[in-house]
Amino acid sequence: MKALLKRKILIPIIAILLFIGTTGFKTYQSDFFEIAKQIEIFTTLFKELNMNYVDKTNPGDLMDNAIKSMLTELDPYTIFYNEQDVEAARIKQTGDYTGVGASIKTFKDKLLVIEPYKGYPADLAGLKAGDEITIVDGVAVKDYDDDASNLLKGSPNSSLEITYVRQGKTKTTSIKRSEIEIDAVPHFSMIDENTGYIVLKKFNSKASSQTGYALKDLKAQGAKSIILDLRGNPGGLLNEAVNVVNLFVPKEQLVVSTKSKVKKYNRTYYTKNEPIDTEIPLVVLINGKSASASEIVAGTLQDIDRAVIVGSRSFGKGLVQRPKKLTYGTQIKLTISRYYTPSGRCIQALDYWNKDEKGNAVRVKQKDYNVFKTKNGRKVFDGGGVFPDEILEHSKNSAITNAILSTQSIFDFATNYYYSHPIKDISDFKLTDADFKSFKNYLKETNFSFETETEKSFAKAFEISKTENLTDNIKKDYNTLIANLNQYKQDALDENKTQLLDLLTDEIVKRYVYREGLYEYYKVHNSEIKKATDILKSPSKYKKYLN
Repeated sequence: MKALLKRKILIPIIAILLFIGTTGFKTYQSDFFEIAKQIEIFTTLFKELNMNYVDKTNPGDLMDNAIKSMLTELDPYTIFYNEQDVEAARIKQTGDYTGVGASIKTFKDKLLVIEPYKGYPADLAGLKAGDEITIVDGVAVKDYDDDASNLLKGSPNSSLEITYVRQGKTKTTSIKRSEIEIDAVPHFSMIDENTGYIVLKKFNSKASSQTGYALKDLKAQGAKSIILDLRGNPGGLLNEAVNVVNLFVPKEQLVVSTKSKVKKYNRTYYTKNEPIDTEIPLVVLINGKSASASEIVAGTLQDIDRAVIVGSRSFGKGLVQRPKKLTYGTQIKLTISRYYTPSGRCIQALDYWNKDEKGNAVRVKQKDYNVFKTKNGRKVFDGGGVFPDEILEHSKNSAITNAILSTQSIFDFATNYYYSHPIKDISDFKLTDADFKSFKNYLKETNFSFETETEKSFAKAFEISKTENLTDNIKKDYNTLIANLNQYKQDALDENKTQLLDLLTDEIVKRYVYREGLYEYYKVHNSEIKKATDILKSPSKYKKYLN
């Protein structure tokens, strides 16, 4: 009995010793027995649960959920990957996989085609954005327990039959899978005889090489200035961000440093290669969806006064992750440090270690921002993403815009618009006031609604008033306030008309001419690109931003 008890205690302790051996004994010495204790508690609980629970359990699913639930207490970037997740992460980093070549959103009963990639199998088979795939090779999506998008993947040149619904009509088609390569730079071209335009959509392993190729090609075409578009770029590999910066700055330039409680993760990243062009005037476009590696590029180029930043404040992700291999092909992507741009600022916007009463991360308040200086002495700030040198208010999402984007309203309206408006030439496309009115009516018909933070606070106060028998006294005023708020929400649609029309236009244009055509449309119609071009056309104006 003693031997058995000794063994039960030693096993978790040995596991902890191995753990400590890989991370540094001093760091975890004070927590040693607490960690051992908690592992033993969890081990015995997990065993008892699976052996004695009234119904059959799935140990793998239980553990998967337990681990992922535990990590939600930290930041959203510390993630456990099971074996399937590891493969998905590999695809994201490399951009290469075998499948049908389309962006797909998974629902319980269908796979929604968000965007078919031009010239790839889904496109060649006739699939379009808005199509709802219900059956793949005889397997109903609603009956598939795992991620149904995996049904579309397979070996190159293998075929699959799918059933889908388009505008209420059921159709079938055959698709032959192929190897898919998703470019980090999906588009580059000349805007005019002097200005080159490069779209960098993600920081996968191809980011710097493709951006470098685009830059050289545009210079060969006569580009005397460059617009680098990082809008909507969620980031990716840190070393690729360093290499993209290196295209425009000399060797040995500090790009980013990382600081951690574990000393070995404290690193400084300098440019290592010969640049392509350190003098060419450069404007970088960012918005609220430009994050992580995008912010390293924009923030660094701003700090060393190498580029003018245009658009709206970036997302504000100043945390660095590193994948760690676990047993049985699993991994954890672990937040190990914060990153700092050359001026010394960390642009992390959300404080995941201090949460509000609802458990949501608290945003760093503007009064708490710290001031830093660029190479030329310009003021820049930490704590809330990268602030552009030229802020375009209409490119910043409002509360109602974010609420609409959290639904499929814009996507679904664009789908219906496409099928009811046959357009041959999209180059001068422009939505009208009548179209905007139709969109507002569509929101009403689909019962779109959102609750403001003010509304939530009033509702909470009103509930409290009931417990204090104050309801009769304030009910009339409360109803008036709610009525005014509802009117505000109606007015907010009109106040954000320009931004909403831009978002609708983007989605609609893609339906006719794919994403490649959208970038060509941008070059003529997009206000951020117009502003960037205007800045680059005037050397004195460009220099004024940097000085």
